[in-house]
Amino acid sequence: MSFIIAIDGPAGSGKGTITKRVANKIDFLRLDTGALYRCLTLEVIRNKIEINDIPKMTDIVRNMKIEFVPNEDMDELDYVFLNKENVTKEIRSNEVNNIISVISSIKEVRNEMLQIQRNIAKEKNTIMEGRDIGTVVFPNADLKIYLNADIEERARRRYKENMEKGISTTYEEVLQILKNRDKIDMEREVAPLKKAEDAIEIDSTNMSIEEVVDKVVELYYNKFKKLKWLK
Repeated sequence: MSFIIAIDGPAGSGKGTITKRVANKIDFLRLDTGALYRCLTLEVIRNKIEINDIPKMTDIVRNMKIEFVPNEDMDELDYVFLNKENVTKEIRSNEVNNIISVISSIKEVRNEMLQIQRNIAKEKNTIMEGRDIGTVVFPNADLKIYLNADIEERARRRYKENMEKGISTTYEEVLQILKNRDKIDMEREVAPLKKAEDAIEIDSTNMSIEEVVDKVVELYYNKFKKLKWLK
């Protein structure tokens, strides 16, 4: 029986960095669900597929091969390979950021992704981050965390990340993209972004990465001990 940690939260809240570091500390499988949707979005853009062409999108989901390769640098996300091509940088471009929320809100697409995510976490202790992990993908997750931060701080983090990756943008552009994404993610009809009733919220606005990591690890060990005692 695997232990599932679900981390949800808005774009730029640090979910990717936190899940990577926590996974490394407690030896869990880390699954970046956002990267799955980013790979699909990149394929949609590359193949010039219309947003309303749902059959073609679901076909891409069923056939795309995605591999996560660990990056030893704890300040960097893992490498993402789409059909054997390293697309780590491409999936975080502004072009992808501009439409990923629209594509990820499509019910048929989410249903296909749902099965992929659940199958991956069946046999291994997994920490997974996204928008609806604790509410839809794993509503019975052993530990649910809602990671949040002020939008200005999230924009600052994302802008810095883009600069370090050589992605040309301005802070104002990043801030507007995040505002648009928040609106779409929270108001979409299918699996909107929201805090699960039993999730523990962590506001990382004024916290360092290590402080957030330590808090998540502490919550995990406390929950693990409790579950072990109950058994």
